[in-house]
Amino acid sequence: MSILVIAEHDNNTLNAATLNVVAAAQEIGGDITVLVAGSGAQAVADAAAKVAGVSKVLLADNAAYANQLAENVAALIAEIGKNYSHILAAATTSGKNILPRAAALLDVSMVTDIVAVVGPKTFRRPIYAGNAIATVESSEDIIVGTVRGTAFDAVAAEGGSATVETIGEVKDAGVSSFVNEEIVKSERPELAGARIVVSGGRGVGSGENYHKILDPLADKLGAAQGASRAAVDAGFVPNDMQVGQTGKIVAPELYIAVGISGAIQHLAGMKDSKVIVAINKDEEAPINAIADYWLVGDLNQVIPELVSKL
Repeated sequence: MSILVIAEHDNNTLNAATLNVVAAAQEIGGDITVLVAGSGAQAVADAAAKVAGVSKVLLADNAAYANQLAENVAALIAEIGKNYSHILAAATTSGKNILPRAAALLDVSMVTDIVAVVGPKTFRRPIYAGNAIATVESSEDIIVGTVRGTAFDAVAAEGGSATVETIGEVKDAGVSSFVNEEIVKSERPELAGARIVVSGGRGVGSGENYHKILDPLADKLGAAQGASRAAVDAGFVPNDMQVGQTGKIVAPELYIAVGISGAIQHLAGMKDSKVIVAINKDEEAPINAIADYWLVGDLNQVIPELVSKL
């Protein structure tokens, strides 16, 4: 078997989520090739070549792939992917945008959100907002799937010695164009890959109070910050901080949920965390049922006291 892993990157750095996808590919078994589609992305290709378990790196370096436009990258994947038994990408915003288009061009169905590999064509994936795990078997000649990174331990970023091969194929669909992007700079870790996450819900009361109460705690712990959908919908914080089924899926070593009731939608995005701490004034809050530690109290008093003792 031969497996094509789609690298996620920003033309400068290989995203750590790619290492988790390679881990899933290793469980399937076979030769692993990583596709780097970008512009000025030689450094990314070199980094991918060092990843443990990767046998070859394909570098498609062209302005058409500079901003990872899904229409262009998907067409490239569909063309190259005909020669592979499996095509995998991370179940991130980028992967979920690109891979379904590639699957459609290849005229195959997808397996989404893979959390376990049972066999070369058999996988486990969550359904019903993560309340059940389905075992699915694909009968497609080419298996196209997204991998939930939190379910697989990342392979080593060093130790590999793959060859880098430049490919000249350019697929410019000409139906979309990059306009601009707004990047929020933060000294805190990236939410999806953080070891510690501090999240706030509707219970924090307001955006001003969210930052007043939770920023000092996150700073003390060196944590990333997240939020429930209710907090995002209320305008407390931007939607890129949302944790849940329709937000980011996280599995940090420590997840602190403050003022979060624990709706199914939110639990689907964080219940795989190693240790869950819930702080809520409602002792009947559903999140308490999955929390390793929970404290019933007023977050406006509890959190400042906790920060003072750290």
